[in-house]
Amino acid sequence: MTLTACAINCSLASSGKRESSTDAMIAVLREAFAEHDVTVGEPIRIADHDVKPGVTSDEGEGDAWPRIREQILAADILVFGTPIWLGQASSVARRVLERMDAFLSETDDRGRMPSYGKVAVAAIVGNEDGAHWASSQLFQSLNDTGWTIPAAAACYWVGEAMGSTDFKDLAKTPDKVQETAKMVASNAAHLARLLKDAPYPG
Repeated sequence: MTLTACAINCSLASSGKRESSTDAMIAVLREAFAEHDVTVGEPIRIADHDVKPGVTSDEGEGDAWPRIREQILAADILVFGTPIWLGQASSVARRVLERMDAFLSETDDRGRMPSYGKVAVAAIVGNEDGAHWASSQLFQSLNDTGWTIPAAAACYWVGEAMGSTDFKDLAKTPDKVQETAKMVASNAAHLARLLKDAPYPG
């Protein structure tokens, strides 16, 4: 069974400003997912789009979220990419989570949110500590809004505190990151197939 994954990049910068370490981590996961017949689309750089603040699925004229929401929900797996800033997931990541709050009131006749039966994993990068805290923020919010989180769902890298080397600048992806990416992809693909074959009853 071929699966699809939607990747979002919650970098603070838009695409034209600089290369993204978050994209580099998503690329590591894309390669790992390919081994499990999961196609990961080109990352959606949230900062490139006018995602309005709010907690509904459409905040009116000019809001880019409805189209992004559609792409996210069309896939079987969400790869949620974020850098770490001040020890936390980025403010852009938090805005995405706030927009997903609308899922709570968008249930079907069995109480299932639009994200039910879909799997979410995280791709996190930063030059300071905070990967565990950022993943806990993401996973609790994603679970609250209906996503299913597999075992070993976060692939992350953090460099030296106050250091100048970014993940995208490494000459080689660290072996431990590669190993983790393979586990994340394997578990997520396995779980997504199970849920696709046997959806939550609600």
